[in-house]
Amino acid sequence: MNAALLGPLVAAVLVAAIARHYHLSAPLVLVVAGLLVGLIPAVPEITLDPEMVLFVILPPLLWSAGLESSYINMRRNWRSIGRLAVGLPLVTTVAVGVVAYYTVPALTVPAALVLGAIVAPPDAVSATAIGRRVGLPRQVMTLLSGESLLNDATALTAYKVALVAAVGIATSWGLGLWIFALAAVGGIAVGAVFGALIVAIRGRLTDPLVESAVGLVAPFVIYLVAEQIHGSGVVAVVVAALILGQRFTRAHYATRLQDQAVWRAVQLILESLAFLLIGLQLPTVVQSMRGVHFTTLTVASAAVFATVLGVRLVWVTTFAYLPRLLSPRVRRDQPPPDRGQVLILAWAGMRGVVSLAAAFGVPMTTLSGDRFPGRPQLVFLTFVVVIGTLLLHGLTLPWLIRRLGVSTDQAHTDAIATATAQDKAARAAAERLDDVLAGTDPSPASERAAEALRSWNARRRNTARERLRQFDPDTDAAPDESAAAAFRRLRLEMLAAERAAFIAERDLGHIDDQVLRAVLHGLDLEEATLNLD
Repeated sequence: MNAALLGPLVAAVLVAAIARHYHLSAPLVLVVAGLLVGLIPAVPEITLDPEMVLFVILPPLLWSAGLESSYINMRRNWRSIGRLAVGLPLVTTVAVGVVAYYTVPALTVPAALVLGAIVAPPDAVSATAIGRRVGLPRQVMTLLSGESLLNDATALTAYKVALVAAVGIATSWGLGLWIFALAAVGGIAVGAVFGALIVAIRGRLTDPLVESAVGLVAPFVIYLVAEQIHGSGVVAVVVAALILGQRFTRAHYATRLQDQAVWRAVQLILESLAFLLIGLQLPTVVQSMRGVHFTTLTVASAAVFATVLGVRLVWVTTFAYLPRLLSPRVRRDQPPPDRGQVLILAWAGMRGVVSLAAAFGVPMTTLSGDRFPGRPQLVFLTFVVVIGTLLLHGLTLPWLIRRLGVSTDQAHTDAIATATAQDKAARAAAERLDDVLAGTDPSPASERAAEALRSWNARRRNTARERLRQFDPDTDAAPDESAAAAFRRLRLEMLAAERAAFIAERDLGHIDDQVLRAVLHGLDLEEATLNLD
């Protein structure tokens, strides 16, 4: 990353912090801020570097999303995710390519298909962020997350196939299919090998800091290796991340705590930078359009934008109901799709920085030395689709979710499941404690310790149950404070007093900073336990 990006990086984090503080959509605020800053003449022009996006920003974002994804839920919904992540980008590529070919005279058929592949993959980062805030059903969130993990791989592979045809390297369908298959199979193979290798390495490490460091380096290495063998780096990173995410229960507790904190910070920084860079590209895109006929450009922009929206609406709606029409087994075993959820899924098609990076990555010339056909129009149309979908969907999606009433009380469902699981876990812990004590002759100290542990275990179980009280529809007034809630409130007050006393001792020179950090770490872990939702 060069020095010119330091300013945008700092600005992106600050703007994202302000947006989060006021509960605004950070992606939209960042894009608008970038557009406004880009219009200021004194601001130096910053051109998006495709290599930086594809090799620096994309791998860790995919890795973080893969670690948080549920392999079980994705496997359960693999047909729907496959249609969204594989079928929809390919259909969008062809549809947009046809429309662009007939509305932009400068584009050849391969160049038009390059444009189609560029704008095909939705960026579901902002859609899932909005969905979490307004409480979208978990089924919809699973589909959006699964789509966002895999659709980049489909679209970027189609992009490579169309690009080699546009620059004159390949002219046959057979070679194109071979490139596509090699990317998919190579990506899966690299991801599976590295996923298993990292699991084995981290399983033998005893230092949580080194384990986290391995996880930070892994996505970049995996992406680079996959691309070097002409596989899909996106597929490789996603496969490896899903393997690691499924095995996270075997990691050391300190590693899990560190990974969650580190990856959330990394995700915030990179996503903020990506969305700000989208807005900052306005001067570069406008400058490239000098001499292009305005009317032709307007018609092409409207046609391509409408095609991107229309294809997703038709595709999602069709495959939500078509299986029920064709299969009696589906009608018998599955409930009918919720119309509101179908519409929300069809409307969550915002494009992002990957599309712009691919557009800026189109070469200036073909293999013969001629200018790449219609490259300025291609970049401009990509910018129109990215900005248009971000603003249109980002501004209307929260309203549409509330209007259709598709948000769900997932917190209530989770509280019930947590209380049930916590009850079973508490019983298992109590039985284990009794088994350990039964094999020994307990001393008075052991008896006192066991009694304290039984009280702690009972409090944990009661806390999970008491969370359900806030969802009781028969309770009009706030319930009286429970024993567990009183314990939590009083213990937090005690922790605050302990923390202040330790800091005062440090300030007086009675203890060293290293000692203070060690004791504060223990207090912080206890406070985190008390504040678990």
